[in-house]
Amino acid sequence: MNVWEVTAGLQFPEGPVAMPDGSVVVVEIERGTLSRVRTDGTIEVIADLGGGPNGAAMGPDGWFYVCNNGGFEFSDSNEGLLGPNQPTDFDSGRIDRVNPDTGEWEVLYSECDGHRLCGPNDLVFDKQGGFYFTDFGKRRAFEVDVGAIYYALPDGSSITRIINGLTGPNGCALSPDEKTLYFAETVPGRLWAVDIASPGKIVREPGIPGRLVCAPGGYQLFDSMAVDAEGNICVGTLEHGGITSVAPDGSGREHFPFDDKYVTNICFGGEDLRTAYVTLSTSGRLVACEWPRPGLPLNFLNK
Repeated sequence: MNVWEVTAGLQFPEGPVAMPDGSVVVVEIERGTLSRVRTDGTIEVIADLGGGPNGAAMGPDGWFYVCNNGGFEFSDSNEGLLGPNQPTDFDSGRIDRVNPDTGEWEVLYSECDGHRLCGPNDLVFDKQGGFYFTDFGKRRAFEVDVGAIYYALPDGSSITRIINGLTGPNGCALSPDEKTLYFAETVPGRLWAVDIASPGKIVREPGIPGRLVCAPGGYQLFDSMAVDAEGNICVGTLEHGGITSVAPDGSGREHFPFDDKYVTNICFGGEDLRTAYVTLSTSGRLVACEWPRPGLPLNFLNK
């Protein structure tokens, strides 16, 4: 697979969004920004959000919606930039809403039913204009938060917790027919699916997260994801360093390696959505390659 570097020098990039003009919008978690990578590799800041911008998606109003985890305590290692723990100045996680043209932004949600958001991580919009998002929680020296999944409306009027009791829920995505929500639990390395009855309403057996799609075993941590046009779930895989493509019924699995242990996310762009853009977070790079299959068009973006 021919991989080329789009840019370097990013500060823990994640949440890539391939734009129609050829640029790629990313978050920089350590820098605290929503940034745009131009086709020539130059980087410009769209908005300085602070905290820890972690996932991004374009909403029906043309603004970006950003999962902000509230920040990490970053440190340099011989493998690059890492940041697993809650910072000492942590207040709350939140959902930010950002105007891509002016950089104007606002906090849309910071709590649900009186409970603060701890570490919003990734989000996906459905055709109706609502969005699902994961809350990974925060990790401290001797304890971790219980994670959850939410459904919210982009006007700030409604947020609902739809799954609770998860172990580090991270990436989330919708099937092509939007009848299934996929999500990853990072540390167990598990990919789950739940049926969607109606927007924000899911069906699952009590006591378990959903239908187990994939759990490859070994020290493979699942991060954020995108779905291709054939319905395969493409998951950033930490430590094993690559993208794991999983058939929707779990019957088949492919691993595409990249030269970074923290391959955190993927999106599709370019002609016919055949170009995959991948964030290599510890080394601070955005790379691209031609993917074996076209990506699934995203609502409100790839039209």
